[in-house]
Amino acid sequence: MSVGAAEPDFNELSSPEHNPGSVVDLDQHEAPNPARQLLKATPGPGSDAQYEQLASIFRPLFAQIAEGAATRDRERILPFEQVGVLNRERFGALRIPVESGGHGARLSDVFRLLIELAEADSHLAQLWRAQFAFVENVLKFEDEALRSKWIERLAAGHIVGNAYTERGGNRLGTLNTTVHKRDERWLVTGEKFYCTGTIFADWTTVAVSHPEIPGRRIAVVSTQHSGVRILDDWDGFGQQLTGTGTTEFTDVPVDCFIPQPDNDPESAIFQLVLLAVQAGIARAALNDLRRSVQQRTRTFSTGTGVPVRHEPQVLQVVGEVSAQVFAIESVVMGSVLEVEAALAEPHLSQAERFAVCELAANRAHSIVQPLAIGVTSKLFDPLGASATRASCNMDRHWRNARTIATHNPAIYKSRIVGDYEINAIPPARLNSIGEVPAHT
Repeated sequence: MSVGAAEPDFNELSSPEHNPGSVVDLDQHEAPNPARQLLKATPGPGSDAQYEQLASIFRPLFAQIAEGAATRDRERILPFEQVGVLNRERFGALRIPVESGGHGARLSDVFRLLIELAEADSHLAQLWRAQFAFVENVLKFEDEALRSKWIERLAAGHIVGNAYTERGGNRLGTLNTTVHKRDERWLVTGEKFYCTGTIFADWTTVAVSHPEIPGRRIAVVSTQHSGVRILDDWDGFGQQLTGTGTTEFTDVPVDCFIPQPDNDPESAIFQLVLLAVQAGIARAALNDLRRSVQQRTRTFSTGTGVPVRHEPQVLQVVGEVSAQVFAIESVVMGSVLEVEAALAEPHLSQAERFAVCELAANRAHSIVQPLAIGVTSKLFDPLGASATRASCNMDRHWRNARTIATHNPAIYKSRIVGDYEINAIPPARLNSIGEVPAHT
């Protein structure tokens, strides 16, 4: 088959009538062709009408978001505008039933979209972390009045942030943030850190110490109250635009306390969002690598003397990165499907459901984190020192992946899984972070 400047007909090339011995010479093209997505966009459940309908709503927004992602990261521009763009299409109400004003998405649909959003901008994907965990809780509320109130708010576009963790000074198992009663109204006072998404939110969940009930309670308060002060003071070297900073509360009225079942799978949802973000970061790194190699004309005398896009070692590295990205996505979506099935399985006890969800997320953490860090580091190998220039900002992929990989912390995940496999010890619920007294 003779190929000119026009793009070859891939349908013709794959048809039974086509001569299988024919070769398409890509060098005859005037410019490199972009890689074609010959398979579904993300591993997991097969493409279907429901997902494609959802994707058709949000993919144009993701493309718009991607255009300025590198600049926002480099110049530390918080994505308020981009959150608004997504919220106009009720991205935060994906899981809310259609009859209640949402999109009626499956959990797996949400995570496939999160991967695509993280590919466009990893900060945008992570800042919805508390929102999607909160929605899963709302859908399981047994109090019909409380459930209806929050479904109505979420369908209307309300965003919920997170204020669980304190920077330090609290003993493990205790909280310095408290609720106290005044004139029959509960009020929150205290300070939180790592408040991902709260700066963009209408409400935030707050982990508090209650004077009448042991352990922690989760209060929901309005971020618009005059007693709430939100600071953009997260100074990590990655994921700088997620609003992961300090939130201060001074006599802030509690809208409601939300139920906390002993074996709530909320933490697995939190973990899986981070893993979806890693998958999106890996995809974005591969995109930058592919584009840079295709466009690169400068090479070295130590190469083989062919254009970079034909260098065997360069192609090998790109192939390895592509394979690792595929593995990351496959592991993430496999874990999501495991959690989705566990949440729908009526014969599991609460403890069993919690264990299944935690183990699925922990196993995925053990595999995904090193792969994501490897992909975002290997990105530079075929491109040379010019790819490290600040103007390229390609290091943002590694910085963001490395930052996410420190969460919760990731190093404990394999031990938790191993303890279950060998000693049948179920995963423990992470419900507090604090100081441990020094042993004497």
